[in-house]
Amino acid sequence: MSILKLNNLNIGNLETMTLMGGVNVLESDSIVMNVAEKFAESTRNLNVNWIFKGSYDKANRSSISSFRGPGIEEGLRMLEKVKSQFHVPVITDIHEPSQAEQVAEVADVIQIPAFLCRQTDLVVAAAKTKKIIQFKKPQFLSATEMKNVIEKCSQAGNSKIILCERGNSFGYNNLIVDMINFQIMKELDVPVIFDATHSLQLPGGLGHAADGRREYLLPLARAGLSQCIAGLFIEAHPDPDNAKCDGPCAISSDEIPKVVSQLADLDDFIKNQVRAN
Repeated sequence: MSILKLNNLNIGNLETMTLMGGVNVLESDSIVMNVAEKFAESTRNLNVNWIFKGSYDKANRSSISSFRGPGIEEGLRMLEKVKSQFHVPVITDIHEPSQAEQVAEVADVIQIPAFLCRQTDLVVAAAKTKKIIQFKKPQFLSATEMKNVIEKCSQAGNSKIILCERGNSFGYNNLIVDMINFQIMKELDVPVIFDATHSLQLPGGLGHAADGRREYLLPLARAGLSQCIAGLFIEAHPDPDNAKCDGPCAISSDEIPKVVSQLADLDDFIKNQVRAN
């Protein structure tokens, strides 16, 4: 079973839970540091590998008037600040091949957004950084088809790959998570992360933006962990109702300690059972 090394962390489907916890978009220093501090405090005494997540640009917003983020220069500054203050690896997404090298100077993991994971030039540019590459599984692809994405990245010279489940389109304005997808992607011999936050999305549900069902984060995350995967992807905000992007899917940062504690306990229980067998 594939295990990826990141600093002193082991990322793998039978390893300590990896938690990609942070914000959706990097709105401000105060919001970013608030959320980062909550995740840092919540994971400090738990058996959890924490990686901070934040996006400097949301290039796929529903509306032209939607907030996209601070941009690459300011966004990388914010990520560097979190990285330095909390001694934590960081993950962010890129949207164009030209961004790969600059982002790799700060990011420990580069994420390819779901809509872009078949963009060959983008995949190759990310692969050449030699960073760990996380691919969000598109809402329109089967788990089996992710084999093609892995092969594309590997042939570009980088086999340090994570696949991230985030649900499949189910009619209009809805997503559904097929639990069998986790097993199929694990069979591709890569760590699998579950983006419980964006699997709660109702794409286009507000007309001008996505709606969401944040109240179901814990039960959905528990279901994902039951599949014995590498870990979870969770976003938070101090005031989700007023977040500038995907607020309906984000949990309040005040809930982070309770959520992380419960999920870490469950992950330990599941993996101890699997190891015993």
